[in-house]
Amino acid sequence: MGSLQETTHDEILPIVEQKEYIFKSKLPDIYIPNHIPLHTYCFENVHDHGCRPCIIDGPTGREWTYDEVEQTSKRVGAGFYHKLGLQKGQVIMLLLQNCPEFVFSFLGASFIGAISTTANPFCTPTEIEKQARASKARAILTQSAFAEKVKPFCEQNNIHLIIIDPSTSSNHTSYWNLLEDKNDLPKIEIVPNDVVALPYSSGTTGLPKGVMLTHKSLVTSVAQQVDGENPNLYFNNEDVILCVLPLFHIYSLNSVLLCGLRVGAAILIMPKFEINMLMELVQKYKVTIAPFVPPIVLAIAKNPDVDKYDLSSVRVVLSGAAPMGKDLEDAVRAKLPNAKLGQGYGMTEAGPVLAMCLAFAKEPMEVKSGSCGTVVRNAELKIVDPETGFSLPRNKPGEICIRGCQIMKGYLNDPEATFNTIDKEGWLHTGDIGFVDDDDEIFIVDRLKELIKYKGFQVAPAELEGMLINHPSIHDAAVVAMQDETAGEVPVAFVVRSNGSQITEDDVKQYVSKQVVFYKRINRVFFVDSIPKLPSGKILRKELRARLTNGISNK
Repeated sequence: MGSLQETTHDEILPIVEQKEYIFKSKLPDIYIPNHIPLHTYCFENVHDHGCRPCIIDGPTGREWTYDEVEQTSKRVGAGFYHKLGLQKGQVIMLLLQNCPEFVFSFLGASFIGAISTTANPFCTPTEIEKQARASKARAILTQSAFAEKVKPFCEQNNIHLIIIDPSTSSNHTSYWNLLEDKNDLPKIEIVPNDVVALPYSSGTTGLPKGVMLTHKSLVTSVAQQVDGENPNLYFNNEDVILCVLPLFHIYSLNSVLLCGLRVGAAILIMPKFEINMLMELVQKYKVTIAPFVPPIVLAIAKNPDVDKYDLSSVRVVLSGAAPMGKDLEDAVRAKLPNAKLGQGYGMTEAGPVLAMCLAFAKEPMEVKSGSCGTVVRNAELKIVDPETGFSLPRNKPGEICIRGCQIMKGYLNDPEATFNTIDKEGWLHTGDIGFVDDDDEIFIVDRLKELIKYKGFQVAPAELEGMLINHPSIHDAAVVAMQDETAGEVPVAFVVRSNGSQITEDDVKQYVSKQVVFYKRINRVFFVDSIPKLPSGKILRKELRARLTNGISNK
């Protein structure tokens, strides 16, 4: 009889280590000076191009040189500090359309260690107030056209209201009074992990949350794109970059404004998209870099007037914020034959750029249609099996995760949401499903997250569902995305009427539209007997999307 220590060979189970598959950029890592403040980094090489155009205001044609932008931003920062008493770590809300004052104010806040939270001025007063309260904004900077949206809130909460243009409104500070301050900037120590920008994002699910982007994360993200001997995104000081995408969106703030400032390019500002005005400005200023989103690309591809304008100066068309299909790529190439066309991939929480097309590099590489490029330098990417949590090899789809100094510090005052997004090893989970092919190119194939992307804007189903369920004639509701040629995706609602209710589709649409910005409006309403859910109460959105695909009749 054997002893207790004896075992058979079959009983000895080997311990198998799970291999970790981690992907890096095709480009080598570079030195990134992310120990310095963001404004210092942006103007680090200003001595080389101080007299060159920095900001061009499209509607007026007025120009500011790099020296003028730096000095004006410092004066605005001094005004924030000395005239309004704003301190390091306090929040200023920029409720603005694209304009030069956005640039001066964002940089001015950075100079004094303050934080800019950016908001869409077309949001409803309720939506704006939610963000202002959540971020604890001490000042709101806006245009006279939007002042009445926030004036009562500012008066009730002792918040500075700053208006950048002539206004008949009372009880506000004129923006240009800030520039009259002759005091020097205060001496403030800014450390790399201090927050400088606080955009709001719904993340992978849920309601909008404040994304804490630090000086270190934004310097890192910009450097990953435009620094080094062979930059991933080759901008230079001879370029004219079109800024038509809203600066309150992180894509434009980061990859247009901050990248443009870093390289010394001229940044041509348009307050809003208007196709013929865009083409006129491209022709007049010989725009070379055109960062777009797919709906703008679609407008150019379909516009019959494009051939009337000389758009030959455009050498790069960068598309982001939402996927762009091969047919659309081919259509716009026919209209802009001199331009290299490609996509990037990002997420506000990721700082925001995760991947970028290498066709834009100084030494370009071929890319496949539909690819969103390769992971940015000085970062790591892995593909994770959503079921097992194990990392996957090439050509296996799973959740995309990113790690690097560019990712957010976390969500403001929401440690639980932060913990659910950034794991203990520092990997940020995007909620997007994709794979890395044999050539290190990334393809997005699906989304774990529930967000709806309307022309690149985020729509959180939970926010709309909360409104719908509050209606006395609605018993239950769910919101999902429906494909749309122009917008990419639009929100549609599945609604269960309360007993005896005769509420109509128009009633539902109007009820929601009064409370939200235009891109959150319900496009269609389908009345159903029940909302499919798991026992936990989680809505089975996949089943609802399948009903849309298969066709559904309304009741």
